[in-house]
Order: sequence, then C-alpha cells, then structure tokens
Amino acid sequence: MLTGMSGTPYTPPVTRRTVVRSAIAAGVIAVVACALLIPAGYPLWALFGVVGLALGLANAILAVISVTNFATTQPTKARFVRSVLGRLAIITAIAFACALLFRPSGFGVFGGLAMYQFVLVVCSMLPLIKEIRQR
Repeated sequence: MLTGMSGTPYTPPVTRRTVVRSAIAAGVIAVVACALLIPAGYPLWALFGVVGLALGLANAILAVISVTNFATTQPTKARFVRSVLGRLAIITAIAFACALLFRPSGFGVFGGLAMYQFVLVVCSMLPLIKEIRQR
C-alpha cells in the first residue's frame, strides 16, 4: 500500500493540483457571481449558485478519496459502485431539494454544479495539454 508522509493513502500530485486549481477557480467564480448577481437584485440565485459550486467541489474531493481508498484497500467493484452512486444520489437530492423548496432561485444550484463540472474538466485538461506540448 502506498502512503504519503502522514500515513494517508498516496494521491498523485497532479490529482491534488487539479482539485486545488478547481477549488480556487470555483472560489473566483463564486465571488464574481456574487458581485454581479447581488447588486442586480438576485441574492438567492448567487447563494444557490455558490451552494452548487460547493457541492461540486465536495463531490470532487470525495471522488478522489473514494478512488484512493479503492486503490489501496481493493474492495469489491460493487462496493465501489455503491459508494459512487450513494454520493451522487446525496448531491442530487440536495440539489433537487434546493430547487423545489426555494423556487425559482433554488435552481441556481444546478447552475453552480454545471459550472463546477466545466471548471473541473478544464483544470483536468491543463496538465494533459502541457505534457502534449512538451513532446
């Protein structure tokens, strides 16, 4: 089993950097969204957009932890799939609850989730593009 300095399971540096970059980008997007939406009279849209960004970040962090645990402890694939589906079900339930309970501004959660996924894909592609250009 590969472990880091603190005894925690090993996570590749590129994975850590991707999550950190996406977290920073999500923070910048949250600040810009709040700066634009609150003065425009849409504070709840801003709030729920930030909640969506936070849910996306939480999902990314939990996904890294889940994959790291799967790689080190080697549980069954069924257990791993249940873990993934459970995490996604919880995030989806929270998003739908916000959307239904705080209509229409609660739908901002889906915008935040979508924006975070876009940011995560872009941040994941940066190391790949860098490596391709070096060759």
